[in-house]
Amino acid sequence: MKRRTVVVEAPGALGRVVAQTLAEGPSAAHRRVEAGAVYVDGRRVKDPTRVVPAGATVSVVLEAGGVSSVTQRAPSSPLVVLFEDDEVLAVDKPPGLPAQPTPEGEPSLLDLASAHLGRPAGLVHRLDRETSGVTVFGKTPAATSALAEAFREGRAVKTYLAVVAAGLPERGFIDTPLQKDPSRPGRWRALRSGGGVPAETAFERLWVDGARALVRLSPKTGRTHQLRAHLTSIGFPIAGDRLYGGPEGPRCLLHALRLVIGSSRFEAPVPADFPLGAVDP
Repeated sequence: MKRRTVVVEAPGALGRVVAQTLAEGPSAAHRRVEAGAVYVDGRRVKDPTRVVPAGATVSVVLEAGGVSSVTQRAPSSPLVVLFEDDEVLAVDKPPGLPAQPTPEGEPSLLDLASAHLGRPAGLVHRLDRETSGVTVFGKTPAATSALAEAFREGRAVKTYLAVVAAGLPERGFIDTPLQKDPSRPGRWRALRSGGGVPAETAFERLWVDGARALVRLSPKTGRTHQLRAHLTSIGFPIAGDRLYGGPEGPRCLLHALRLVIGSSRFEAPVPADFPLGAVDP
């Protein structure tokens, strides 16, 4: 990947900053911004008229995968819509797709949802890259705010499935606080000491087949890596989760099965890479 990064010396419209940085015409610079190839302080910005303050860092992706950013368009991967009305879009996120844009400029679920709507989708929650399943977006500012409030206040009831090693107790409850792991960047750990954030997860084993077990997870809080860190803390990291030392798997086998908000219920089919057995999750 090729990119150009500059620290803005004087406030100005993003399109103009890009044009000056690359010594190209305003039309080409605007196309780069609108194609999603420009980041301001690590966040993708698609509005070339946005005023960028002095001191901001602007990164322009010049080429990704051998393709010029000027010619890049919205991702072409299909969006699996589970439900849609005037306010909410619920989709089934595939594993391997980031939930939101990354500095590398790769396609994201937010890009797909925004392309589907023809306008920016309201992102209110995120699944990890390898996690699959239900994700909802607001279609209006009011709907996005209402959804975000439901998640913030704990009124969004979530159910996940995960594959772990056999031996997990039939059911249990984990309430160990979480904190960043200073020895492993990007990883969280569950510890009683150290002033971590409160986190609560209920689990129930559904099925055992030799060395594998299928578990249903009901997080009562929504912390970063909560399910991954909590299962690791009791000795059962998720299969395929390389960051947390899980047993072998095709990917981190974690799936957001169901989401209930008020009277609305959204459910994503169990992926083919999950061993289900004769179980109704």
